Parts: sequence; C-alpha cells; structure tokens
Amino acid sequence: MAKKNSFFQSFGYAIIWAYVKVHAMLPMAVLYLFADFLYFFVYKIARYRLKIVRQNLRLSFPEMTDKQLSKLEKRFYHHFSDYIVETIKLAHISQEELNRRAVLHNPEIINPLVAQGHTCFILLMGHYGNWEWFTGSTVWFDSVKIYQIYRPLTSKIFDRLFIYLRTRFQGIGIKKQDTVRDIIKLKQSKERSLVIFIADQSPGKANLLYWTNFLNRESSVLTGPERIATKLDIPVIFVDVKKIKRGYYTVDFELITDSPRREPEFWITEQYARLMERSILRDPAYWLWTHKRWKHQRG
Repeated sequence: MAKKNSFFQSFGYAIIWAYVKVHAMLPMAVLYLFADFLYFFVYKIARYRLKIVRQNLRLSFPEMTDKQLSKLEKRFYHHFSDYIVETIKLAHISQEELNRRAVLHNPEIINPLVAQGHTCFILLMGHYGNWEWFTGSTVWFDSVKIYQIYRPLTSKIFDRLFIYLRTRFQGIGIKKQDTVRDIIKLKQSKERSLVIFIADQSPGKANLLYWTNFLNRESSVLTGPERIATKLDIPVIFVDVKKIKRGYYTVDFELITDSPRREPEFWITEQYARLMERSILRDPAYWLWTHKRWKHQRG
C-alpha cells in the first residue's frame, strides 16, 4: 500500500510539475493574460473563499460603503490571481529578472548589527504583496543565508512543489516544529543568517497569549518570534513590502529592536502588529484576505 501511494504521489507530482514548468516558461505578459482568466474563474465561478473574504473586509473596514467594499474585493481577487501566476513563474524565472521585479532597498541595514557582533537575524513579514518572491533569494546579501519557517502542506504533492519553488535561489526551509532547535544551531554556528517568519497567521489555541486591536478587530498575534528573539538575543527586523505595479515589488527593512531582552514583554509582538497593519492599510487589496485570520475569540 505504501509503495502504491508513493507511486501515485510521484505520478501526481510529475503532472503538476510539468504543468507548472510549461506555464513558467511563458513571458510575464502572457501569464498576466492567464491571470485575467484565472480571476474570472476563481472569483466569479469557483467563488473561492468568497464568504470569508467578504466577512473579513466588512468587519475590518466598517466605515466603507458596499460599493467601496465591492471594489476592494475585486481588486483583491485580481491581485490574488497575479500572485498565483507569479508564484508559478518562480519555476523558470531568472535571477536577473527576479532582481528587477523584487527590489530590496536597504540590505545594508544589517551591517551595523553585524559590527555589533550579531550573526543571526529574525525577519517578520506577512502575506502581503508577493512574499514568495522575497523569502527564498540570497542575492541581496554577501555571505548571508536566508531561512524560511514553513508549515508543511497537507498535500505532499503541493508541499514538494512549494519547497522547490521556495528554495530554487538558495533559500533554505525550516519546518515549524524544528524552528527553535535550528535557530539555536544557527546562533551557535555564527553563520550569518536571516530567518523569515510569516507572522500574520492566527496562533493555535494553545498559543493565544497576546491580544491587540488589529484592523478594527480584537486579534491574537503570534508570540513565538518574540520569545525566540528574547531567549537568544537576536535582532528583529520588519519586512515592509510594497507593490509598485503589476509584477513589481519593493521591500524596506525596518529595525524593530537590536536588544530584544531589554524590551517589555509583548512589545516586539505589538510593534509587529502595528507595522503590519500600516502596510495593509496602505493598500488593503494586496493582503491575503482568504485566510481565517480571526478564527479564535478571546476568552
């Protein structure tokens, strides 16, 4: 039975991989035509998580009219369709083209931290813009490795695919359950490394430790990055993503703290929530409104 399942998984992966690879070879202009069709299918026909999106938008922006919410909803699904084809493009895009389309403005921000003796850094970002284009490339840094904390997908086929896409440009994945152990090893090795947390997810029930107002709603926030940073005294940097136009993004690093042990409890987590909220409010259409960010209630 195990061999049979393994065969079907390998066969399924081969089919998905061939489909992705063929599409990834197309020019971006052609892929965006496909994204326009995908928008119609995902939004109008499949209505993918439409109830969740509408509820999230309505409760996050109570001041908006129905017309404004409808416009925002459509802009989100257009961007979501772009995100899908842009992620597919990772299977074939060159490093040079990726550099033109995903620009990091200030990689030098880590230089004074290195001068202080730090070798490991925690980066906090969210599901905003196209995070996939920034979490797996080390091209912006000399002698620095990028690690991504990820939660394995239920589908082994798609999990294998995303691992390939996210590590194609020398990025390295760290499974969620191995996070603390692997970061301790990085800290001890003194290897220069950036560890990226996509930290705008809803915590599990056992980790509802900190609550704040986020997008007009009482929200629990992940505290794991703060606890690790404090325990190991690792600087924390916020990753501010901006979508300039279709297919072009920039990132600015903002130092939250270079001395996490000196900060009050939950201060780092609160700062992240405020900075992430600021990014979203700049243009809400580019955040991932399909995920169940508010599935827990306090108490």
